[in-house]
Amino acid sequence: MEDKAVVFDIKKFAIHDGPGIRTTVFLKGCPLSCRWCQNPESQDARPEISFFPHLCIGCGKCLAACPLSQPAGQVDRELCLRCGKCAEVCPGEARKLAGRAFGAEELIDEVKKDKLFFDNSGGGVTVSGGEPMLQAGFLRGFLKLCRINGIHTAIDTCGYAAWEDFEKVAEYTDLFLYDIKVTDPARHLEYTGADNGLILQNLAGLADLKKNIIIRIPLIPGYTDSPSDMEETAAFISGRLGRRIVRVELLPYNRLAEAKYAQSSIYRGGSFAPYRLEGAEPQGTDYLLKLRGVFERSGIPVFLEAM
Repeated sequence: MEDKAVVFDIKKFAIHDGPGIRTTVFLKGCPLSCRWCQNPESQDARPEISFFPHLCIGCGKCLAACPLSQPAGQVDRELCLRCGKCAEVCPGEARKLAGRAFGAEELIDEVKKDKLFFDNSGGGVTVSGGEPMLQAGFLRGFLKLCRINGIHTAIDTCGYAAWEDFEKVAEYTDLFLYDIKVTDPARHLEYTGADNGLILQNLAGLADLKKNIIIRIPLIPGYTDSPSDMEETAAFISGRLGRRIVRVELLPYNRLAEAKYAQSSIYRGGSFAPYRLEGAEPQGTDYLLKLRGVFERSGIPVFLEAM
């Protein structure tokens, strides 16, 4: 079992990441580079420092705490120790450390604080990312502790991982929240940096194991939200999966990630890439109902998050 995993956020009272009231644990590191990534701070598996210039009061405490800082307050990304000392001394919270190592025992102690909410609502713990399957050894150990403590478990995954890693965690996973962007491999490669052969193969494997699966489709304007995309996904579910899923969840587009891309970085030349969906509009109600209807006509249970 891997001793530790890098966690960049723990979200309490989550109600969109599986049944009931949940605590969602976000692990750093992702093998994909989706054009619409909602959590750009999750892509690198290592801890990172973000800088919010509008919060900086120019006190210089960060420079004093870090011998690698230069007068402009920036350091070489490869030289940075990622210790977070500059963030610790920042009185305005202009610097923040994204990513901290947790052991499985430490993490279970943290999520157990919410067990009363889990028990009363039928909730539990969801491990998300980034991509949690990149840390499958740690994940297996943590999920096993959840099982021992009577906590329902879910993994939110893009599916791009070795099948052996899914075998490691399947025994202790009550529910998989499984992303499908598009079924076309060429477009998937263009949009995410990887084709989806492995993703669809792993999804079929989990269905063959009779695991509980909710398929989630992020509806990205101009990329993943056409009626033909829904028809192709419905055909895959009805065909290869034999409809052995709990349901499909359609996730309408939102602009919440735009502010993250506007952040600066203390790393010279290391700020996030430009936000590629600038100006994109969330889907309207009538269009969302049209997409939902594709699955309903195929007899596939579907849930529309916004409605």
